[in-house]
Amino acid sequence: MTVPATPVAVQTNDPSFETIWDELVWRGLVHVSTDPEALRELLAGEPIVYYCGFDPTAPSLHLGNLVQLLTMRRIQLAGHRPLGLVGGSTGLIGDPRPTAERTLNTPETVADWVSKLQAQVERFLSFEGENAARIVNNLDWTAPLSAIDFLREIGKHFRVGTMLKKDAVSARLNSDAGISYTEFSYQILQGMDFLELFRQYGCVLQTGGSDQWGNLTSGTDLIHRVEGRSVHAIGTPLITNSDGTKFGKSEGNAIWLDAAMCSPYAMYQFWLNTDDADVIARLKVFTFLSRAEIDEYAELVAAEPFRRAAQKRLALEVTTTVHGAAATQAAIEASEALFGKGDLAALDAETLGSALRELPHADVATGTTVVEALVATGLVVSASEARRAIAQGGVSLDGAKVESDDATVSGSLPGSVSVLRRGKKALAGLFVG
Repeated sequence: MTVPATPVAVQTNDPSFETIWDELVWRGLVHVSTDPEALRELLAGEPIVYYCGFDPTAPSLHLGNLVQLLTMRRIQLAGHRPLGLVGGSTGLIGDPRPTAERTLNTPETVADWVSKLQAQVERFLSFEGENAARIVNNLDWTAPLSAIDFLREIGKHFRVGTMLKKDAVSARLNSDAGISYTEFSYQILQGMDFLELFRQYGCVLQTGGSDQWGNLTSGTDLIHRVEGRSVHAIGTPLITNSDGTKFGKSEGNAIWLDAAMCSPYAMYQFWLNTDDADVIARLKVFTFLSRAEIDEYAELVAAEPFRRAAQKRLALEVTTTVHGAAATQAAIEASEALFGKGDLAALDAETLGSALRELPHADVATGTTVVEALVATGLVVSASEARRAIAQGGVSLDGAKVESDDATVSGSLPGSVSVLRRGKKALAGLFVG
């Protein structure tokens, strides 16, 4: 896992906003909340304790989680104290998906993923100063609780009719898959988390995705019922593209925060390919650029969209936030070198290899002909088409024009790889061995 030398490289919130609530609203981060006026007053006052939970249903967090991590960081920068909860118990169950039951992972797998996610959450928060963050695990208070104690002390405060109305539950009840009691009980466990954190730390605010709203309000309702206190929740919007497609996927794969699962190069390219219609909204949500800076980029998108200045800044900011400045610079250099603006041989093997895996690529033996390599990578459909492309002077290998049908690949670049190009834009990677 690539870990920056320091946490997220941001220092302050935008001073042009009167309160952090106003900034969250401007950035489009409030889709639903308990009481907007009360929240604005609460966040403008004395420091509070707030939390967001992350379930270990995979060995890494992804871009959807990044929305929550950055929202937590913004609120911490305003002086409030975050609790980053990694769900060692809720991860054993998983929140209900809209269509089907989750596959239950083994306790050993979940425990391993808990440690990985804790390390990721820690990178986005500050653990110094009066509002230092704390990492908590709900397994600590769930594991000692017997089933009878759970039903008597927590379950009795929940009404089945109310639970059935929650969006996640009703969607499953209306599906062919139905819902098990295990996943049905998830909202009780999340509600208990909020109650426990309220009792232990005085936590009065939970943030999460709007698709989790039913689970978030399970906690606010439970605290009101048991403790007679009003606490709050903020649901951030689910990020979608302007064309209605799902955000956070690249070629069908999730954009993970772990470099081993999604390289810095792949992340950089993902943001670089943001549509003009989406880029300003992405700058608001995923960067700490000021309102004035973002307004300037909005003007550039309108006046000179071909320069893609906003996309370049977005890719730079987010990749640096997640992977650090050094890995981001390496990704930029790899991108430039692949498209003819740098020296391929000067790249380090790991960065070059991860970049080539994002292109059409093939494993080939030393001595494979360029004709065979063109077909293997899919740059052409047949050997005859490959020979025509070479004869027309449209094929290059590692930056040098291929002059003959007999030319072979040798993997001369760092990591025993080669870069094959057909025309100006069609690239492929060769892993030679």
